[in-house]
Amino acid sequence: MTRSARPGTAVVVLLALLGGYVAFDAFDAVPGMLTTSDPWPEPAPFPTAPGAVEVAPPETVFPSLPQSAPVPDAGEIESRVAELVGDERLGSRVGVVVADAITGETLGAEDEDRLMTPASAQKILTGVAALSSPLADRTLATTVVRSENTVTLVGGGDMMLAAGKGKPDEVNGHAGLADLADQVAGALRADGTGQVRLAVDDTLFSGPGVAPAVPKANMAYIGEAAPLGVNIGLAGDAYSPSGPWVEDPAKRAGEILAGHLRERGIEVTNVARGTAPESAEKIGEVRSAPVAEITEFFLHTSNNTMTEVVCRLVAVEAGRPGSNEAGTDAVTAAVQGLGVDLDGADLKDCSGLGDGSRLSARQLAAVVELTIDPAHSELRDVAVGMPIGGLSGTLYDRFSGDNPARGLVRAKTGSLSKTRALAGTVVTADQRQLVFVVLADSIPGYAEGAVPIYDAFVGSLAAYSVST
Repeated sequence: MTRSARPGTAVVVLLALLGGYVAFDAFDAVPGMLTTSDPWPEPAPFPTAPGAVEVAPPETVFPSLPQSAPVPDAGEIESRVAELVGDERLGSRVGVVVADAITGETLGAEDEDRLMTPASAQKILTGVAALSSPLADRTLATTVVRSENTVTLVGGGDMMLAAGKGKPDEVNGHAGLADLADQVAGALRADGTGQVRLAVDDTLFSGPGVAPAVPKANMAYIGEAAPLGVNIGLAGDAYSPSGPWVEDPAKRAGEILAGHLRERGIEVTNVARGTAPESAEKIGEVRSAPVAEITEFFLHTSNNTMTEVVCRLVAVEAGRPGSNEAGTDAVTAAVQGLGVDLDGADLKDCSGLGDGSRLSARQLAAVVELTIDPAHSELRDVAVGMPIGGLSGTLYDRFSGDNPARGLVRAKTGSLSKTRALAGTVVTADQRQLVFVVLADSIPGYAEGAVPIYDAFVGSLAAYSVST
């Protein structure tokens, strides 16, 4: 995933962002959830306007969206929202907002102020908090410093280190421990040092590596948040959204570095935790991809571990401890500072995997609106990081077949045992962009069965035309 250049004018920002809705992106896909339950029957189709404009193939790049495109009739949209909320298969707690992206006018809503479980759709807030801060263009340093015969590996927040050489065209694995070892071994050999102790300094973060709110049933989907780690703390070499995870990512990174140093002729007698002395000399450094690209990554893949890492970096940037509690407070404060009313909202973690987080559909819609606001071009990478329906990320296998929203919807998903969430934007047949949020957190029975219902609803928005 590569980061797009930041446009110079608000108009270019808007057009560049909207054009991405139908661009084909060759990203990796994250599989959908598996189940042994019988699938639900296909939902009844939402009304599609006869003669609505046919959606262009995903390979076709939509050049621009005219600001003069007609706004959907609020009565029509409200009717579709009411039909969605009335579907008993979604349960009794459903919050929905559909708004015009340009004017902000609410076109349809039900229970939009009810505080509900946002699940992974909550990650949008972490992305907004990170990219509204100086972190956005920053890269994260992993350094080695020397004091006498001890070298200390100091974590600066990069849990996406490669075990070997870095891959400069990638986000995960951008910086490599083998490259760091080359620098360190060269510096040690230059002054005749052949034996050292290796300390690992992971004091940038504090507190539990996983938020206490995450239940045991969800632990497979998150690793320990640490200020350094290899492959996001996964035990294997390949990327996986569900582990297995190493117990101590920072210590493992130190052990891998020690192995590289030994291969380069430096004897490492011990690997243990330690704090780098202020007077220590820096003898090696590698840097991550920009935080904006890391943010795109965790939104695109819905990676919980990296969301929590960035959350803690937001806290550190704000002068707070690098803990879960400080991170959730810092994210909340950052979003509120951008003008979003989060009265009553409560974040128990930053990834949405834990129990107890609460947001309303209206609050989440307001955050989505920020990401496409030309006045906040710094947040563009949040919108770009959200998957495209039928094409990429966690929406790769959704909006399939002839669903009119395929290629025209960008949205963040959310999945917990009784919860499904979807928040993002969609383009109508008249080329009008809409913001939408759908939350349901008391789904009876087979919760994954809500997915085709959501997709049909969003498809009905994409098919809408005022001319028919």
